[in-house]
Amino acid sequence: MAKAASKYISFDTAGNFVSELEDGSAAPEATEDGSLKSAISYALDAIVEAAGTLPDTAAALVGVRAGASHRDPEEKVADVFEHVRSTIGDDFAVDAARTAEKPRALVIASAKNARAFVVPMEQAGLDVVFATVDNRSLDGFARRMLPTYNLGSTTADVDADTLSANIYTVLSAAKACGASLIFLDSAKASLAEDAYFLRHAAKRGLRVFAPATEGTLRTGWVELLPAGVAPALGAASPSEAPWENEPARVADDDEGPTHWRRCHKCKLFFDKEEIIELGGYCPACGTLQRLRSDERLAATVDAGSFEEWNAVMPDSNPLDFPGYPEKIADQREKSGLEEAVRTGRATIAGLPLAVGVMESGFFMGSMGHVVGEKVAAMIDRAIAERLPVVVFCASGGARMQEGLISLMQMAKVSCAVERLGAARLPFITVLTDPTTGGVTASFAMQGDIVLAEPGALIGFAGQRVIRDTIKQELPEGFQTAEFALEHGLVDAIVERSQMRSVLAQLLALHAPADDPGRIVTYHSVMDALSVGADAYGSVDVAPEARAVGERIRDEEAAGLWRSLAESVPVVGELIGRPETPEEAEEASRRELERHARREARKSGVSCEAASGSAWESVQIARNVRRPTARRYLDGIVEGFIELHGDRAFADDGAILAGIGWISGHPVTVIAQEKGVNLADRVARNFGCPQPEGYRKSLRLMREAEKFGRPILCLVDTQGAFCGTEAEERGQGNAIADNLVAMAGLTVPVVSVLLGEGGSGGALALAVGNRVAMQEHAVYSVLSPEGFASILWKDRTRAPEAAEAMRMDAASVLECGIIDAVISEGEGPAHENPEEAVAAVRDYVRGAYKELADLSPDELVRQRQERFAKF
Repeated sequence: MAKAASKYISFDTAGNFVSELEDGSAAPEATEDGSLKSAISYALDAIVEAAGTLPDTAAALVGVRAGASHRDPEEKVADVFEHVRSTIGDDFAVDAARTAEKPRALVIASAKNARAFVVPMEQAGLDVVFATVDNRSLDGFARRMLPTYNLGSTTADVDADTLSANIYTVLSAAKACGASLIFLDSAKASLAEDAYFLRHAAKRGLRVFAPATEGTLRTGWVELLPAGVAPALGAASPSEAPWENEPARVADDDEGPTHWRRCHKCKLFFDKEEIIELGGYCPACGTLQRLRSDERLAATVDAGSFEEWNAVMPDSNPLDFPGYPEKIADQREKSGLEEAVRTGRATIAGLPLAVGVMESGFFMGSMGHVVGEKVAAMIDRAIAERLPVVVFCASGGARMQEGLISLMQMAKVSCAVERLGAARLPFITVLTDPTTGGVTASFAMQGDIVLAEPGALIGFAGQRVIRDTIKQELPEGFQTAEFALEHGLVDAIVERSQMRSVLAQLLALHAPADDPGRIVTYHSVMDALSVGADAYGSVDVAPEARAVGERIRDEEAAGLWRSLAESVPVVGELIGRPETPEEAEEASRRELERHARREARKSGVSCEAASGSAWESVQIARNVRRPTARRYLDGIVEGFIELHGDRAFADDGAILAGIGWISGHPVTVIAQEKGVNLADRVARNFGCPQPEGYRKSLRLMREAEKFGRPILCLVDTQGAFCGTEAEERGQGNAIADNLVAMAGLTVPVVSVLLGEGGSGGALALAVGNRVAMQEHAVYSVLSPEGFASILWKDRTRAPEAAEAMRMDAASVLECGIIDAVISEGEGPAHENPEEAVAAVRDYVRGAYKELADLSPDELVRQRQERFAKF
């Protein structure tokens, strides 16, 4: 932290100015690098004397502006400890009447420092109040002898340190006890280094001090000031305090009311600007904060593009439930909303859509008659106008006050979603916190693409109900977005800063082929996303809501998207020198080679192979340095968006699938991925798919067919996983379902075998209109070891079995089973991966060009005739 450019001014115990420290050395010089601290040190009695010259009211430092028209029950700018909202900017301002008496100081100190504070502060004439947490921060003697103020109680989400470092809590305490001064016991305390706290304190006329160094509780106190507020260093006397010459000034952009937002998880209040700066995450517990519809629209759609549909619809009280109309009126008064969902038309990067945004702040987003009617009406209008539909879901479930009518909304909206699907228009849902109950069990999970925000609560039954039913504690992370992703229930978790871009790409990838206004390439979509400041919606939102969109736009422009990979430390750092990417890749390859040699020794099969033999192709196909499907995908597909899960049980890492662009055309890509290092291979089951992997691939094939997208399958597997769990979940059924579905797909299907093509596990992705193999790939009914073991009861004869099965690419082409052998370049693919990727890319583009003129019926007939001849 930087300090203003000046020397420290120190005092002896009598309050007299000294220019040297006790050891004879000169006072330390501060540096000019933007510090929050003023480099001035005071004795306590000098602070007390100067405290009497504080401004009459901190409101004089604050410009007040009119409040926005919206309301938010999670926001607060009012009297402390009352959970209501106002728009007054100086809600924590110092009481001038109090400061005219004996100055009161609020001390935020650890238990060990509390006693050391009290004597010098009382001798200096301060009225001292010590902050506590749970009334346990001080020892028994101190609690009996010292005046205290309890900041609150700890919870499972908030410990004592977090509570005592919360800006709102400390400002509330200062106001409640009438303090004009705040003392911290360390210049390294969280609040001492918190720019937001120092700015708010200065804005409200509160002075904040910390010891210049440890052990200087009587001499050497440093005032902590926000950036841009420097002490007034007049020449009259070096002992003058900053405010003795002129009042401290807050920055121009800090004028006006502060909007405090309460985190729904830890229940602490924070300056909304701080939450926005952190990407929407709570500064204390790290929970992603919920957005209102105006904030969501501001962060997502193009400026001025939102046209609301059915803003007001007639209410109903089907059960004549007592007090229900009054509750509706009360919710509208508190939230400024009409109902728990807003719907309308908008654009994202110029792409039109119908959009619905649910409001968890209105009856917890519960779905009653009006909510169901608005969503269904939006979908029907989208069908009439040929628009894709995006719905941001946030709901606690059915609205109990409407009974069965509420339940019927699930069926009503589901019928509308079916009509949308029949019209071949895309339906994308985004699950935000919380998405539960009847909304989860209906349209939230019916999307062609189901996205989720990080950490969102997603589930059907409530956790309390589940616990009471099974009489067990629930696992960590249960019913979170991450839990849903692991169990195959959602396609992807998308960071809020990336949501707009991802939605734009998805809309473009699903745009009708005959739409003349369609953005046809990945790069043109990205260009449209960066059209300037007006790319984000104002949509009749409050200024702070608009700031959300501006913040995300700036992050996109600067490429500041969050990445999990960036947060993983490189192993090399632990031994003193970071590894380069090349060194890390080489280390992973060596680890894989050691694993392959161990497995080969266990099998007892020789790895020696004659040049040009089928066994040599087997060894090359299995080479751990050989590029995996991911490398080809990166070189062939632009703007790839990975989609996860079978929507029933799990996500299988052995199947890497999603959508992207090839030569400016949308495609669905399904690949068998072995993994790039040993840990990745273990996680991906060495490229051997489970039943859920094949069901994921089938789901995406059906979606590709629905929207007329070609399919690319990249095959590289020893075979489908063999295990009891795979059999229990229907491995044979899953492969069978894939085969019959691929036989009837009405879109072009191109399959390329990159490495190993083992049995039915490979064939499940190879029933294509065009099937090719790389030069050193292999394709067989069984592994050579398995073949030799079954027929000859001797696994060591695997090289002989490879020749007998004619599993190398040239032999398979000669049999007419594939259409082409793709060159890998001058050597195997692992020696020249760029050439190998380019060759596959050229083949795929050529194959799609050949198939482009075939009608759906012709594609099916050609594919079935191709396999009928074998």
